[in-house]
Amino acid sequence: MKRVSFAAFGGPDVLRLDDAPEPRPGPGQIRVAVRAAGVNPVDWRIREGQFQAVRPLELPAGIGQDAAGVVDEVGEGVDGIAVGDRVFGRGTHTYAELAVLSAWARVPEGMTFEEAAGYPSVVETALRVLGESGVESGQTLLVSGASGGVGSAALQIARDRGITVIATAGPANQDYLRTLGALPTTYGQGWVERVRRLGPVDAALDLAGAGVIRELVALTGDPDKVISIADLSAPEHGARFSGVTGDVPRALAHAADLIARGRLHIPVQRTYSLAEAAAAHADSQAGHTRGRRVIVL
Repeated sequence: MKRVSFAAFGGPDVLRLDDAPEPRPGPGQIRVAVRAAGVNPVDWRIREGQFQAVRPLELPAGIGQDAAGVVDEVGEGVDGIAVGDRVFGRGTHTYAELAVLSAWARVPEGMTFEEAAGYPSVVETALRVLGESGVESGQTLLVSGASGGVGSAALQIARDRGITVIATAGPANQDYLRTLGALPTTYGQGWVERVRRLGPVDAALDLAGAGVIRELVALTGDPDKVISIADLSAPEHGARFSGVTGDVPRALAHAADLIARGRLHIPVQRTYSLAEAAAAHADSQAGHTRGRRVIVL
């Protein structure tokens, strides 16, 4: 089968499309014929070797953790799913023709595979950081770097919970943030005062790693209410870095429910082929994403 892999840490150019042995599902896992794979910032951070100190990776290795496709093999002890079912979920080495998933849910009715592949990691992350922030209905959440996949999910989940959201993004994404129910403003010089004019902030999420932790702490007045998924220096300012995966099956079930109720939609900004994985990573690293980037087979 064809799989994207890399044999050395580095830039997008280290990615190669090669032949690889077909993976087999272990107990509690399924294998899918991949129809689409989500592209996440964590993918290129792994490719660069940023997590070697905490999660050593033996090279060569595959890449990718989100996928949607058709079940073609079921591991021991798996119930409620069968060969031929359409699923989306989380696994390993998903930039491939076949991939093993350890958590999954059925693709919601009417949703394409490329849309479904964009949900697993971003919804899990959004639910996790919202929970860690402690923000509740009737309060106000500030989301820095809000137009990407995690931001798109967090804004809509917060809205569903009765939370007011102030969101920062580039000028081109202001109308997009409004469609998600947020009070938008631009980042850049003077952004802190622009946020203050929109109202007091009870908690804040840093999704872009733009070096704004100190300002987010000042806006909330409590470093314990500031969560980052992109700035490893957050603890230096008393804030928290969230990097441990939460309950993925619960997140997928929650996503499916929100989608079915029309409360969650994350657009696909651009699609790529397996052979274009390096371009997908380069675009993801460049930022300014609106929604999701997805590899389609």
